[in-house]
Formats: sequence, C-alpha cells, structure tokens
Amino acid sequence: MRNLENHPGIKVGGQNINNLRYADDTVLIAENKEDLQKLLNIVEEESRKKGLELNSKKTEVMVISRKQEPPKCDIFINKVKLKQTEKFKYLGTIISNDGKTNREISATTAQAKINFQKMKTILIKINTSPSKRGKEPSSAT
Repeated sequence: MRNLENHPGIKVGGQNINNLRYADDTVLIAENKEDLQKLLNIVEEESRKKGLELNSKKTEVMVISRKQEPPKCDIFINKVKLKQTEKFKYLGTIISNDGKTNREISATTAQAKINFQKMKTILIKINTSPSKRGKEPSSAT
C-alpha cells in the first residue's frame, strides 16, 4: 500500500487520499477511471508479489456523481470487468453513488425500529412503579 502514496486520489483538507483501509477492507479512491485503474493495478501487482490474489467477485466499483445516472466505469482485474454498484457498506456505513446520506439515515432509522420492536416489552411497561421488595403490605387493625 506504500506504493500508492504518490499516486493521485482526492484532496481532503489538503491531503491526498487514494485509499481507506481497515483490516482486510480496502477502498481505493480516484477522480477518474484511469487513475482508479492505475491504483488497482498497483494493488493487484503488489498483492501478487506477496502471494495474494484480488477476488474480482468481491470487488466492486462505484462512481460518486450528482448526475441522475452516474457514468459507467469499466475497471478490470486480470481482464475481468468489475461490477459497478450504486451503494456499498463500509465499516457499518452505507456509501451511495449520489454522495447523499438519505440511504444511511433510512437504514439507521429502520434498524432503530427493528431494535425497538425487539425491546418493546421491556421499554413499555404498564406498571412502571418501583418494586417494593421486602416490604409486606401493611394491614389496618
């Protein structure tokens, strides 16, 4: 991955970013498909040197664009064209090709509803008064 350091990516806070990595998850970032293909070729070549192989079935391409229909991006690993996707999940966050967070907000809201339904019986109790353990009811004599 060090061989990617001097290759183009996108500028974030004045820094060139062309990849994000966490454990075995990697995202390559470029402003155009030629630069992305170069980055992928470097990763593929360096991986091969270490006896590793990129899995074209688990590798996808996404173009982030404000256009209604994002442009096609033909990127290849070993002459196998990668699938172009509209969204993917990275570290629990949904990243979509329109660059908006609507899908992420919807997914988070849906998950919150599911979790609420699972916990509903605990969260909504008819009798919410504190327990009076150890105290016997008093009797009037």
